[in-house]
Amino acid sequence: MAAIPLLGSYKMGKFDLSHRVVMAPLTRCRSYGSVPQPHAAVYYSQRATDGGLIIAEATGISDTAQGYPDTPGVWTREQVEAWKPIVDAVHAKGGVFFCQLWHVGRVSDTLLCYQPNGQHPISSTDKQVLSQMPDDASVEEHSRPRRLLTEEMPRIVEDFRLAARNAIEAGFDGVEIHGANGYLIEQFMKDSVNDRTDEYGGSLENRCRFALEVVEAVVDEIGADRVGMRLSPFMDCLDCWDSDPEALALYMVRELNKHGILYCHMIEPRMAMVSGRYQIPHRLLPMRKAFKGTFIAAGGYDRDEGNEVVDEGYTDLVAFGRLFLANPDLPKRFELNAALNEYDRNTFYTSDPVVGYTDYPFLENSA
Repeated sequence: MAAIPLLGSYKMGKFDLSHRVVMAPLTRCRSYGSVPQPHAAVYYSQRATDGGLIIAEATGISDTAQGYPDTPGVWTREQVEAWKPIVDAVHAKGGVFFCQLWHVGRVSDTLLCYQPNGQHPISSTDKQVLSQMPDDASVEEHSRPRRLLTEEMPRIVEDFRLAARNAIEAGFDGVEIHGANGYLIEQFMKDSVNDRTDEYGGSLENRCRFALEVVEAVVDEIGADRVGMRLSPFMDCLDCWDSDPEALALYMVRELNKHGILYCHMIEPRMAMVSGRYQIPHRLLPMRKAFKGTFIAAGGYDRDEGNEVVDEGYTDLVAFGRLFLANPDLPKRFELNAALNEYDRNTFYTSDPVVGYTDYPFLENSA
C-alpha cells in the first residue's frame, strides 16, 4: 500500500487508475438549454489527472428526465456532439470519464416547463414530493406526478439504453446509472414512495425490478465492463426512504453481481454528531463485502477519512464532491497535505460560466 493510501494505483477492470480519488457527479446547472457548453471542457479538464476517474454530472436520458434548470442531456444529436470536445479535453489530460445517466422522475415541475408539452412528470407513484432540496436550504414544491403504466416501463428502459449508446458515441469511457438521491430509479426501489400493486411494486424484488431491467439493457448495449451504478439506500433525499435499507442494498449488490458490472458507487448515511463533531456512520461494509467489482464510497469524506477507509479495505475508491468542486487539483493537495480552497454554496447552481465554476485557484496560484 502506498504511503498515502488514496494515492495508490488501482486497476478498475480495464482501466488503470493512478490514484483512488474520484470526482463525484455534481449538478452545476450550466448546460444552457440542456446542451453541454464549451466552458464544461475547461471545468472538467481542470480536474482531470492522468489515470484519474471523473464521473460527469447527472445527465438526462430523455425530454421527460429533466427537473432542474440547464442540466445536460444525452438524448439528442446536438447533445452528443456537444459532449465530444468535453470528453476529448478530459482524455487529453489522461483522465477516465464516465457519464451519469439520470431521470428525475417526480422531482420536476410542469409550470417551469421542464416537461414536454406541459405534461405531468412520471414516477412509480402519483404521490407528490414536497421536500428540502439537497445542498440547499430552500423548499420547492414539485408537480404531482403521473404513475407510469405497466406497459410503459419498457419505453423508459429503452431510453436508458439509448442514452448509454449515445454516451459511448460521445466518447465517454463508460456510464454510471443514477439509482440514488430520490430520483426515478430510487422512486421505484424504496417503499416510502412505491405504492404500486403490479410487478413493479410490493416486494423487494418487484420494487428493484425496474432498476435491474435498466442495468440489463445498458449492459447489453455497451458491455458490463463500461457500467457502474450509484445507490443511496440509507438516504432520505426528496422524501424517498426505505424501511429496511440494508436489505435493499444487499439485494441490489447481489443482483448487480449477476450482471458483472464494473463498479458500485454507494453513498453513506448522513453524518451524525458524535462527541461534538460530525462523523461518517460507516455502514457500507456488508455491501462492500458482497459486491464482486470495484466499490466506491461517498459521503462527507476528507483526506484523513479517505486514507483510512482505503487502507482498511473498507472501499477501493473514494468519491469527493464539494472538495473537488472547489479544488481542481485535489489529488495534488492530498499528496502534499496542502490547505484546501473553501467552496461557496452560493455559486453551486448559478448559470455563470466562470464564477464558482472554473475560477477556483490551483495550488500554485492560491497565494
